[in-house]
Amino acid sequence: MIRSWQRWNNASRKWLWVLVIVGILASVPVIAQRVQTESSANKVEFVFNYRGLVDIASYQADPQAYLDEQLDRLKEAGVGTMAMFESTLDELSKTRRIMVFSSVEAAKLNGAVITENGNYTYLAFTNAENEAQLKPMIEAAFRKLDVPVANWQYQDQGGLVIGMGMEEAVIKPLPLDPIAFAMLREKGFTILPRLSDNIPYDQEEMDQELAFFAENGVTRILFDGEAVKGYTDNESKNSLQGFADSLKKHGIGIAAIENLKAPQKGFNKLAYLIDYNVVRLHSLADTEATQEKATLADRFVLATKDRNIRMVYLNASASKDLAKAAITNPIDNLIGSLQAPGKAIERIENNGFELGQAEAFTIHDASWQKYLKALVVLGGVAFVALLISFFLPSLTLAAFVLGLIGSAGLYVLKPVLMEQALALFVAISAPTIAMILAIRKVQELQEKHSTLLPGGRRLTHTIVLFIKTSLLSLTAVPFVIALLNNITYSLVLNQFRGVSLLHLGPILLIAIYVFLYRGNSVWEELRKWLNMPITVLWVAVAAVLGIAALYYLSRTGNAGTLLPGEAAFRSFLENAFGVRPRNKEFLLAHPLFIVGLFAAFRYRWAMFAMIIAVMGQLSMVDTFAHIHTPAVLSLIRDVLGMGLGLVMGLIAVLVWQIIERCWDKWSPRLLKL
Repeated sequence: MIRSWQRWNNASRKWLWVLVIVGILASVPVIAQRVQTESSANKVEFVFNYRGLVDIASYQADPQAYLDEQLDRLKEAGVGTMAMFESTLDELSKTRRIMVFSSVEAAKLNGAVITENGNYTYLAFTNAENEAQLKPMIEAAFRKLDVPVANWQYQDQGGLVIGMGMEEAVIKPLPLDPIAFAMLREKGFTILPRLSDNIPYDQEEMDQELAFFAENGVTRILFDGEAVKGYTDNESKNSLQGFADSLKKHGIGIAAIENLKAPQKGFNKLAYLIDYNVVRLHSLADTEATQEKATLADRFVLATKDRNIRMVYLNASASKDLAKAAITNPIDNLIGSLQAPGKAIERIENNGFELGQAEAFTIHDASWQKYLKALVVLGGVAFVALLISFFLPSLTLAAFVLGLIGSAGLYVLKPVLMEQALALFVAISAPTIAMILAIRKVQELQEKHSTLLPGGRRLTHTIVLFIKTSLLSLTAVPFVIALLNNITYSLVLNQFRGVSLLHLGPILLIAIYVFLYRGNSVWEELRKWLNMPITVLWVAVAAVLGIAALYYLSRTGNAGTLLPGEAAFRSFLENAFGVRPRNKEFLLAHPLFIVGLFAAFRYRWAMFAMIIAVMGQLSMVDTFAHIHTPAVLSLIRDVLGMGLGLVMGLIAVLVWQIIERCWDKWSPRLLKL
């Protein structure tokens, strides 16, 4: 019975590999549709924060003239859109459309004594046109909040008295400034409204506002704050559905801000309700706007090319420069990054993009994809079962059957979790299997040839094994792409899970294999290692490895700290090759793989280098786990990393050969001393 089971397990490996190949073939049409989706939107839109520009202008001797001048400069530089927040009394005051007074200030103006009660806000319009356009808007906004509003007059100017303290009144949201809106449209700017969820949702008013936006060329909305419009009232008013219906009715989409600490509440649901009429937006903070022009330009180019960004949002603010005894701002610096000397816009256009209003991707997701994905799932489960077979051969068939049952159950209960989990396990399996087969091949050649292989043959076997291993590792890529082929991943509304496990899993598995699976039996090797005395050296080595592992894991996300000079080196690689290969691949892991295998043909201990070298294999797979990066670009990055890694590896082999020959020549003499 046991022998029969073993025969079945051994025979099943061939069929599991067949299923893996079937899964790869089934993924090809799915990959083709993803590439179609990624190439369907190529317009890049530069947006400037109008509120920040108003703040900067308020420090100038002639604010309005300065505002006009900078708007013209920004338009000429390539900024085609102005982001307008819901206005406030404070913003209207800075643009000198109104004057705002507290109860104390109003009493002084009237030559009266302030009363004990009545902490109100007083405002006066600076001219009749401002009063005609703004007075109805302000009255309606505060009365909607159940705040009393009455007429007031300051000298010959009309005004209002608002039954609310000035500190609170000046921050209450009002509709977009209609005067500024008209002025910006006249100058040729598109408007990107920034809407908040700070006031009760009103479907009728919202529909009217969106109709006005659509009439004035607005195609997209950006939300301000922690939640999308209508989120707070959704439970009682079903406001997200109503808002989504109005957005679709008027052909208006939304923008997703990149790298928020937490997603805006209700965004994913709203995106789904409007059929993912969403573009990704990269925001430059005002504190970052003073960086070097070349640095900013590189940032904008990379965002559009590498991360499916289609809107670049520029913030700017005034600051005090005590050294110059002046109020400064970064507008000149930003314009310099877009035009010469940074030339960001020219470089973006050279990458195949064009300036214009950002468009959502046209989603290519044919109905037949679900049938092909079923085959991909079958192949993915087979891949994971093959990995298990290298460590626990007797469980090969059981692992495959249990994997199918588990995948089916997760698909019914949580299909997204099933796709993510299987993609992760396949991503771990492929580079691990590839490395194990490379190790076995070296052992096979060592056993086949009783004498040391010549250097030329060792090098040939090493290069062939490097290419074979890399290609086998990359067989995980079709599974990852096909399983996670959903627009939510491209828009980063959903993400590949388990990045840390992907970066650590293959290393641990290869370490187990190298330590325990190269002898006569696992138990014999395990006893040998357990019986070894623990020395201070071993403890020190373990501590160093632990620190290195923590640093390595810290570099797997976006928050990792760069080493000194690394940013400049990355910029050099990007500008030199057009696509930046990963440093850890071509500078460390791939060369270590090549020189490690070359040395392992002679020295058994050199195989321990494979524990670190597997980083390069898993990194190539991880490149494609960044779904927001175009698949074609990820492929170029991997191939470039392999090519440069091979060159660096050959150099390392040359150095090793020199060391090896010197040792062969001088070691006998040294041993006689």
